Amino acid sequence: MIGLFKITKNLEICDLALLIEDTMIIADLHLGYEQYLNREGFMLPSFQFRKIIDRIDKIKESSGAENIIINGDLKHEFGKVSYQENRELKKLLDYLEENFKKITLIKGNHDPIIPYLSQLKNFKIVDSMEFQNHLITHGHHIPEKIKTQTIIIGHEHPCIGLRSGERIEKIKCYIKGPFQGKKLVVMPSFNFVTEGSDILHEAIISPFLKESKLSKFRVYAVEDFKVFDFGTVEDITRIMGEQLVRGL
Repeated sequence: MIGLFKITKNLEICDLALLIEDTMIIADLHLGYEQYLNREGFMLPSFQFRKIIDRIDKIKESSGAENIIINGDLKHEFGKVSYQENRELKKLLDYLEENFKKITLIKGNHDPIIPYLSQLKNFKIVDSMEFQNHLITHGHHIPEKIKTQTIIIGHEHPCIGLRSGERIEKIKCYIKGPFQGKKLVVMPSFNFVTEGSDILHEAIISPFLKESKLSKFRVYAVEDFKVFDFGTVEDITRIMGEQLVRGL
């Protein structure tokens, strides 16, 4: 059984998914990413589709979620559908329709073209949505009017890089902090080719985070279905700096 970890009154972490009552939220699957990397000269087999299905199954079993929201970037290619995407999209959408009552896709910047949607009965696609007093939006742009007190985004693919000797171990994480007087929750990617973008050592890309004070954000790392509260980015940076000084 995967444990649940509450980060706000109505929002729980269940591994790489957020839960609001009976609804699971995941983000940034980037189906077809292996084929894209192969074209770029990085040769690796197609492996993550099976891991995505297995992980959704485990989260659904543990949480009892009946509905699912995909918060952007279901596929990877921008202006076309690759062979791998075409094959995996059909299989994934068939799986979702068989296992969830309601399926919602919030469009991300990688989602201009998605086939097979017209075949699904319980599926809708939106630019963003208000759900149980949360605004769920992908995070590549900021909507004009935000009425809710909590905002959930993806897009950033946050992870945290922890140094161990000469190595940096990357761990996927959620981050939560203030944005214009509201709570902003940033989700890790549901992608298993890469851990994501290291919030301690790499440039941020989401306009939400560019307008926020990242040092005040709290970090919730996710590893082997467990959640670890690492404190704030400011705390982690200070501790890592102290460790570096002691090691010199």
